[in-house]
Amino acid sequence: MAKLTLDLHEIYNKGTLINKELNRIIEEAVEKKINLIEIIPGKGSGQLKKTVIRFLQQPNIKTKYHRIEKDSKNFGKIFVHFKF
Repeated sequence: MAKLTLDLHEIYNKGTLINKELNRIIEEAVEKKINLIEIIPGKGSGQLKKTVIRFLQQPNIKTKYHRIEKDSKNFGKIFVHFKF
């Protein structure tokens, strides 16, 4: 199974770049029909993770994926699952 990974550690404090990268990776997954994206906001205070989840819950984004899953073993990871 193919998987894309987006590590947000380097751009954690650049809001517009975060949204741009999230859009980019979702479009890439849709275009290449990749079933899973692993997003790594890191553990930190949890604010970046909340930002990512809010982004993913936007109606225009939500229609592109099947479901999201928070890693139960690692608080600093989010999985986005697609069905093609």
